[in-house]
Amino acid sequence: MAPVLAVLAITFPFFALVLCGYLATRAGVLPLPAIAGLNGFVLYFALPAMLYRFGAGTPIAQLVDPVVAGIYLLAALLLVGAVVALTRKRLGWNDAAFGALVAAFPNTGFMGLPLLLALLGQASAGPTILVIAIDMIVTSSLCIALSRLDGAGRHGVAGALRQALRGMAANPMPWAIVLGGAASALQLHLPGPLDKTVSMLADAASPVALFTIGAVLARSQVNQHEYVAPRAYVPLALVKLIVHPLLLWGLGRTAQALGLGLSNFSLTALVLLAALPSASNVSLLVERFGAHGGRVARIILVSTTLAFVSFSMAVGWLVR
Repeated sequence: MAPVLAVLAITFPFFALVLCGYLATRAGVLPLPAIAGLNGFVLYFALPAMLYRFGAGTPIAQLVDPVVAGIYLLAALLLVGAVVALTRKRLGWNDAAFGALVAAFPNTGFMGLPLLLALLGQASAGPTILVIAIDMIVTSSLCIALSRLDGAGRHGVAGALRQALRGMAANPMPWAIVLGGAASALQLHLPGPLDKTVSMLADAASPVALFTIGAVLARSQVNQHEYVAPRAYVPLALVKLIVHPLLLWGLGRTAQALGLGLSNFSLTALVLLAALPSASNVSLLVERFGAHGGRVARIILVSTTLAFVSFSMAVGWLVR
């Protein structure tokens, strides 16, 4: 087990940047309208550059590892199914589906990629990029489709799926993953000045993304004034931080026992990604599809706050 201080020395700066963004927004130093600009920079420039750079520098076999992808996808499906089954009768399809999404979708792009690169090195890029692709393409689309089952009929589900696919197509991150994977497979290299530009954007991704997470969390508090009982959001935050990583650890150990070729390194990466807090961009989907925004915002806030301790404990347990 890694020493506590050694773990905190790595994880503290990441959560400190989130806190800086939160405090800057709450104090009015960062105006609320400016958050959209930060989000746009991270989503359309910095993160795609980072994903392309690490995708291009990662062996293609790691980017298309079927065992890693299958285990992570199975965990996501099990978690979504369980949360929806336990909450649908009380909340309806819409809120149950987005509760399941916020419980199964870790903040891999904004937080996980830079964190795992710092903890595990370049080799963690492959599993991380796979997880990002699965969550954006499969998990999100599934939960959006489920959210439309509240009396919407077949047309509503089909429309929701089309809208999810259009949103995915407009998101530059999957395209950056595809282009990076193609560059890795074909051994292509960008010309020097273009490569330097991509590298500069990629280097900006981590600090700006983490600062933006804090700003988004602060904005969600400012915009949500209604009271939400803790029992409506704390359990799902704990599902995200505890149940999700333990489920992946159990599935991974089972896969290893069956001889499926899952390395200890890949399992560690998957469990740490699952131990991340909920993805902040789920709140944008909730607003678009009319689910309970206050509940989801609080799940994201609580999971991010508690993750400083829980994620550090997971690192201490797994990283030696």
